[in-house]
This record gives sequence, C-alpha cells and structure tokens, in this order.
Amino acid sequence: MQKVLVTGATGFIGNYVVEELLHRNCQIITSSANEITAKQKKWFAKTDYRPFDLAFLNENENYFEFFDKPDIMIHLSWEGLPNYKDNFHLEQNLPRHKAFLENIIRNGLKNINITGTCFEYGMQEGKLSEDMPPLPQNPYAQAKNELRIFIEDLKKKHSFEYKWIRLFYMFGKGQNAKSLLSQLQQALDTHNEVFHMSGGRQTRDFLPVEKVAEYIVAIALQKEVSGIINCCSGIPVTVKQLVQQYLQSKNATIKLNLGYYPYPDYEPMHFWGDNSKLNQIINKRN
Repeated sequence: MQKVLVTGATGFIGNYVVEELLHRNCQIITSSANEITAKQKKWFAKTDYRPFDLAFLNENENYFEFFDKPDIMIHLSWEGLPNYKDNFHLEQNLPRHKAFLENIIRNGLKNINITGTCFEYGMQEGKLSEDMPPLPQNPYAQAKNELRIFIEDLKKKHSFEYKWIRLFYMFGKGQNAKSLLSQLQQALDTHNEVFHMSGGRQTRDFLPVEKVAEYIVAIALQKEVSGIINCCSGIPVTVKQLVQQYLQSKNATIKLNLGYYPYPDYEPMHFWGDNSKLNQIINKRN
C-alpha cells in the first residue's frame, strides 16, 4: 500500500484529493496549518493528520521523518490566494516552500508532485502546451515558476521522481466565496434580479474540482510521465458559456449584466490547455 502525504489537505482542492486517495485504498498522511478545520473534514479520522504551518518552518527538523517517510508527496499547500498580485508570494511563500521541499527531498523523499498554475504561461494565447516558455506576469505565477526551477535544479543533486501539475480553472462545492460561480450561486440564493459580470467573451479551460482531484491523484500514482503536466480539459469554453451551463444545471434564471466588470489584466483573453500528456496517463490507467 502506497503511503501518500498531502499538504494543504484542508484546501479547496486538497479536500477532494484526499477523498480520491481514500477511493484508491492508499495510506494517507494529511497536513495543513489549521487542525481545527481539519477535524471538521469527513476524512480526518481515516487519515494520519499532522499539523504543520510553513510560517514556523524549522530547518533543523527532518521533515521526511516528521511525516513518517511517505512514498509519495502531493504538495498542494500555498498561502494567500486568490490575491495573485501580492508580493507576499515572492517574499514569503517562495523561500518557505523552497526550504521545506529541499529539506524533505534531501532527507529521502523519492516521489514529489507539486501544483503549479496556468498563469506561468503569462499572456500567451491559444492552446498552451508544456514545452512553451514560461512568461509569468504576476507575483503568484512568478513565485510558482521560480519554485519549479528550484526543484528541477535539486534533481541535479538528488534522485527523485518529479511532476509539476499546472492547474487551469476549476469549480465546485467549497470554492472560494469570491469565485465567479460562488458569487452567481449567492445571487441566486438571495433572489437577485441581476448578476453583474464581465463581458464573458474570454475563453478558458474549466474542470469540476472532482475531476481535477482525480487527475492529480492519477498523475501522482504513476511514474511513466514526468515533468510539467497540464491538468486541464483541453476544451476552450467562454466564461459566459460556463455561467449559462451552470444556470441550466440548476434550472435557474437570472439576468446577466455583461460588461459590468472589466476583463482581468493578468490573463489573456483566449487560452486553454494542451492535455496530451495528461491523456497518456488517463488512457493508460483506463
């Protein structure tokens, strides 16, 4: 039985990743900064939970032993989202994550899976493939990209399996209250007549969070495909289409005030992921 460590286990994605691992009959070590939140999760009693806050990192600690020598690590932890433009990502998050990951790899971890972001591609448009150059434009994406480079440099000193999972857009229960569909549902719940949004013409790559978790676990548990892997649908969908599909799924109606908000300046108008590498993993599993 594989022993899998999940950091950031109480987060939006982490909660679903842990549930997916339970379906795979793995031995699971969970970790987060807030034990009170963790105790409220359905999976808490079924996993070996170990509280850990990166803000209090002790570099004299052997974190490979602290987390009971896991076979695989899925590193989801990252603080300060969804504020992508805050220098906190570069000034505080990045050095903490570098120190922690270097420690656990140096002390024996052999299989590491870290979530990155489609924002690493910057303002490039169209289908985004893993061999394209990273051109991160905001501090969050810059910090993630620098962490990836750091991990790749560590491979020159230590032997370990490595996968960098670039996440695109996801939605589902438990999502941040500031996210588009969360705000839409709140407008429906409060019986608003109008929902204010952007023009909705921007094209994105969306996946339900359950599918994202399924793909993350599938990537982590295999060794044939490594390096950067896009976690995406490969299907371009406009934001307006996403909203309309959501309303249809809820059998709900609301007037859309398109163009109320400007388009974000930290992402291009039209982009989606190339999921060829992901499909190699999924198709082999099936």
